[in-house]
Amino acid sequence: MRRVRTVSARVPGWLTGWLGVRGPAPLTDEAGHRHATWLELFLDVIFVYALAAVVARLGTDSTPTLSAMLAVSGLFVVVQWAWMGQVYYDTRFDPDDLPHRLLVLVALVGAGAMTLGVDEVPESPLLPIGYLIVRGVLLLLYLRARPTSPQARMVTSVYLLGFGLGWLIWLVSLAVPTTLRPVLWIIAMVIELATPWVGRRWLEKWPVDRRHLPERIGQFTIIVLGSALASLLFAVPDHPRPHMILTAGLAFVVPAAVWWVYTTFVTTGLVTTRLRGGQAYTYLHIPLGGSLLLLGWSLGQAVRLVDTGATRLPLEVRLLLSASVVVWTLCGLGLYALSARPSRARVAIAGYGVVSVSLIGATVREPRLLLFLIAVAIVGYAVLLNRPLTAVREEWNRRSGG
Repeated sequence: MRRVRTVSARVPGWLTGWLGVRGPAPLTDEAGHRHATWLELFLDVIFVYALAAVVARLGTDSTPTLSAMLAVSGLFVVVQWAWMGQVYYDTRFDPDDLPHRLLVLVALVGAGAMTLGVDEVPESPLLPIGYLIVRGVLLLLYLRARPTSPQARMVTSVYLLGFGLGWLIWLVSLAVPTTLRPVLWIIAMVIELATPWVGRRWLEKWPVDRRHLPERIGQFTIIVLGSALASLLFAVPDHPRPHMILTAGLAFVVPAAVWWVYTTFVTTGLVTTRLRGGQAYTYLHIPLGGSLLLLGWSLGQAVRLVDTGATRLPLEVRLLLSASVVVWTLCGLGLYALSARPSRARVAIAGYGVVSVSLIGATVREPRLLLFLIAVAIVGYAVLLNRPLTAVREEWNRRSGG
């Protein structure tokens, strides 16, 4: 079954066909729910490679500097934001015709340039050139969709003004000394990140697809988690000895518990009740995704140090490990709060997760003991949270007739 959007209802058929912005969604189930296309999934994979390249800047040095961490954090926001722009376009217009596919493939070339350029920022022009390509394609897509309806003109005006200004600043950055480029990039990103909030009143008049957007972000988050797990697995030496297998197993428990909690939450149906423009839900996933990648890196570092015979973990690794779990926990509480007022029990569970992991990271130095205690704390958090989330999911399924 295919559903028809109102976006093209007021546009002559010949004009809609020429523009290529069609009403029907590419893939829907029997209930009319729009699913991700193969092109969207391809987009996800390419951008996850770019995010993995950002974290790879930290290398295998177990004592990264503050400047290195700030650079990684900023680059992560740039790459994830470039991906999110396409997701928001697709959730409203989803044309999936030949011109659209060709434009998105051009955007993927830009994503590839960003992937190659993150390691040599700010000297290499590949990152800004790649970003300009990705966002330039997005601006062209909005221009293409603009004439299709009054709602489209209203929505595209917000994005074209804010994102267009940010694009121009990125373009100017190519002409300034490399030391000044990050300053212009920060200014451009502040403008672009503020655009959906400044234009929120107009954007919410055409809300995002309340099921498609969480599904897309959820799929991307799971792929990011898989990339984090790969960082951990790559740290395991060839032909590992039994104690290394045990160490890797303890480390694996942490992302496994993260997966359990996140997928349980997104299947409750809570995220679809008050999504509106989707700004808060989307923005919370930026630090959440970053925390997952740093979690994988810090777990991998712990496994490498065990393999070298280290008896103590550096403070930097312990802080990054505990901080990544804490950020993930707080983002999870924030996502829950967007849809329902957290009960005292829900806040207490989050407090347990934050305090327990923080204390372990601050006081325990022995690698395997730290991994064991972190694993126990996260599993405990997952067990405590599973029951209320499962109850919410069952109630949602009952109300929706599922």
